[in-house]
Amino acid sequence: MGLLKPIRDYVDTLVHPSAQSDALTAQRHRAFIAPRLLGSFAALACFPLFVALRGAPSVLEATVFAWLVLPMLTAYYLSRTGRYESAHVLSSLALTGLVTAVAAKTGGIGSFAAIWLVIVPLEAALSASRRVVAMASTFALAAAGLLLTLGAQGLLPDPGPSGSDAGVLAALGVVSAALYAAGLALGAESLARTSFWLLYAEEDRYRLLARNMTDVITRHGRNGAVLFVSPAAEKLFGTPVSGLLGHRLFERVHVADRPAYLTALADAASLGEARSVEFRVCSDPADDDAAGPAARATFIWVEMRCRPLDRSASDGPGADREVVAVMRDVTERKVQEQALDEARGEADRANAAKVKFLANMSHELRTPLNAIIGFSDMLINEEAMRLDAARRREYAKLINDSGTHLLSVVNGILDMSKMETGDFEISPEPFEPIPAIAGCCDLLALKARESGVDLTRRLDEALPEIVADKRAFKQIMLNLLSNAVKFTDRGGRVTVSARPDGTFVSVTVEDTGVGIADDDLKRVGQPFFQARAAYDRRHDGTGLGLSIVQGLVGLHGGEIDISSRLGVGTKVTVRLPLDCEAVRPPRPATNLAKPSFERMSAAGAPAPVRKSA
Repeated sequence: MGLLKPIRDYVDTLVHPSAQSDALTAQRHRAFIAPRLLGSFAALACFPLFVALRGAPSVLEATVFAWLVLPMLTAYYLSRTGRYESAHVLSSLALTGLVTAVAAKTGGIGSFAAIWLVIVPLEAALSASRRVVAMASTFALAAAGLLLTLGAQGLLPDPGPSGSDAGVLAALGVVSAALYAAGLALGAESLARTSFWLLYAEEDRYRLLARNMTDVITRHGRNGAVLFVSPAAEKLFGTPVSGLLGHRLFERVHVADRPAYLTALADAASLGEARSVEFRVCSDPADDDAAGPAARATFIWVEMRCRPLDRSASDGPGADREVVAVMRDVTERKVQEQALDEARGEADRANAAKVKFLANMSHELRTPLNAIIGFSDMLINEEAMRLDAARRREYAKLINDSGTHLLSVVNGILDMSKMETGDFEISPEPFEPIPAIAGCCDLLALKARESGVDLTRRLDEALPEIVADKRAFKQIMLNLLSNAVKFTDRGGRVTVSARPDGTFVSVTVEDTGVGIADDDLKRVGQPFFQARAAYDRRHDGTGLGLSIVQGLVGLHGGEIDISSRLGVGTKVTVRLPLDCEAVRPPRPATNLAKPSFERMSAAGAPAPVRKSA
């Protein structure tokens, strides 16, 4: 081993640089160079000993020694040029020429050396090139044909040794040829073993990548069926690889996304172009039995990039191809995009609310201010206007009404702002709801009579005492009654009813007014939103009434239900707990260091609203 190592190192230095990057090619070069160098060096080392024992060699003997040295030149040619096939061709040609020359001197086709013609194509087989094997076989057949032709025409010299010497030479030829063939077989086995280990190492690298990468690699047939799935699919889809083969992966794709999934695979296969698509796939939990059937319907978002699998350059442009695809989980990105879309929509709605707020406030604030300024100017100039006492009282009442209306608008805005920031405080106290409801009805009775609306009450006398903010309760009732009277035409009816409802008290305000359209009903309760269409904005208002009601009900831990039909009427039901102290969420110690959305969450979200046409 100590002697072979320097030889191996020297052979490695002779490998052409172009072959050193490929392990298999480098091994082939070593297998070609090493035996030829060893054979040539052995021949050169034995030649002086041969001369000392036998004297001057004959022409045939000199030719044999020259042939033994000649492979060194082919090895040098390969190390200089890197042309592996050309070196094999030269080696086959040199071997064929030597065998032909020796056979021609020793009996032609019947010579002991003729058997070596069989070795020529065997040696060329190590090149792994059909072209080299074909050329070597041609050389051997041509040499055999030449020997047969020359022997038939009597152009070859008389055979040399006869008898026992001829037998010895024949045995020597067969033995030497067999040994050389054994060397070729060992070389072929070494190359095959190297090829196997290189292939195994390459497959092991790909296997290692496939097992450790989080992306899933799939291979699809011409009809979209899955032929191969990488192990990462088990973690992504929560199922064994065998559960995704064939059309089972397609069966997991969301029904709405299946056309896009198949289209991407079909385009990649038929058009030969890369495609990218996102779709939803049903993902099973890791433990199906523990998760239950509901968890098995979980869908995740997957991004798939697919391209044709180019296995053969001979495939025509119209041929069906297999497709290789890479899939990755993009559920988190999709959730972020959805949240971004929702935030963008919320910002758009906030901007629209701001525009509506400015439009409404410009009317709601300017109208009473104009009245206050106008009538106060008349009172200032009463001598020039010659106002009597009755006219002054009328103007003073109009100024008072306008100021009261302006104050209510400002109070509504302030209340809404406090509820949105979580700063609106309620003071629960026990009180009887029937007198509070009756008092609110009395306040609106005059307005109802002036509008020609019949305001009736249906109050259950068994209505229990409740613990709530009495002022907030009255504000809820006044807002609901005011809206009902405002949007009910002359001759209509507004009915107020109250009854016990388990641990709640239900108060309903129902009118026969203009009603609310289905599209508007979805947005009722949003700040500054005012329904349109049938009533064409004939009524004043800021659009804060129902928003304030919803906020106040939420602060009490209650809920509100709104149902309406356009042209028929609207029904609003408020359910308040008997004791809001026991059900509403506790308030934080301070609100100063918290963002507004946290304050709203801590102070109590708006009451849930159920809306139906």
